[in-house]
Amino acid sequence: MTVEAGTENSESHTILIADDHPLFRNALRQAVESQLPDTRVVLAADFNGVEEIIRDNNDADLLLLDLTMPGISGFVGLIRLRNEHPALPVIMVSASDDPATIRRSLDLGASGFIPKSSPMEQICEAINEVLAGNIWLPEDIDIDSDGDDEIAEILTKVSKLTPQQQRVLNMIGDGMLNKQIAYSLNVSEATVKAHVSAVLLKLEVDSRTQAVIQFAKLGGSVRERLDTPSHDRQ
Repeated sequence: MTVEAGTENSESHTILIADDHPLFRNALRQAVESQLPDTRVVLAADFNGVEEIIRDNNDADLLLLDLTMPGISGFVGLIRLRNEHPALPVIMVSASDDPATIRRSLDLGASGFIPKSSPMEQICEAINEVLAGNIWLPEDIDIDSDGDDEIAEILTKVSKLTPQQQRVLNMIGDGMLNKQIAYSLNVSEATVKAHVSAVLLKLEVDSRTQAVIQFAKLGGSVRERLDTPSHDRQ
C-alpha cells in the first residue's frame, strides 16, 4: 500500500520514503515537507511497496530507504535497487549506525546514511545535500576503520546476482520451496532450479542451506527448515 502527501501546486521534487514503522515514516514525511514545502512525498511500508512506488514514480528525485524493510533482507534491498534503478539516489535510514554498516551502504551505492536517532534538522541537511548531488554522512563517523571482511565478501558475491536471482535468494532465505518460488514469480520450476543453481555458483556454496547461512549474515530471516536434505529442496 502506498500513501501520497504533498501540495497540489507545482512540484519541485518527488521524494520516496520507505519505512515499516508508521511513526518514523510520518516523521520523515514531516521533515521533508517542512524543508521542501513544494515536494511531493510518496510512502511505502514494505519492499513490495517500494518497488511499486518506484514503478509509479520513475522520475523521483530521491528514495529514503529503511535498512530492515519487511519483504527484503538488509543490504539485499539496496543491492537490488541500485541494479534496477541506478539513476535514483538512495539514502539509507537505520537504527544501526555503526561505521561498518554505513561504509557498506556507501560501497553498495547509497548516496547517504541517516541514523534514526538524528534530529530533524540533520535529516533535512542530509536530504538537501543528496538532492544537490553530494554524499552525506553523519558527523564524527570514521568509515575507514576495519570492517567485517567476511560480510564484505558476501556482499560482493550477492551484488553479482541478477535482480531475479536476488529475488530467488530472498525467497530461499524465507524458506520457500521451488514450487512456491515459481508460483510467486510466475515462472516454471525448471526456471527456478536454474536460478537456484546460478545463485549457489555465484555464492560459491554447495547447497541451499549454505546459501541461507550466508544470507542470514546480511540480515536475512532464516526460516529455512535445516533438517530437510538440500537435495529435496532443489
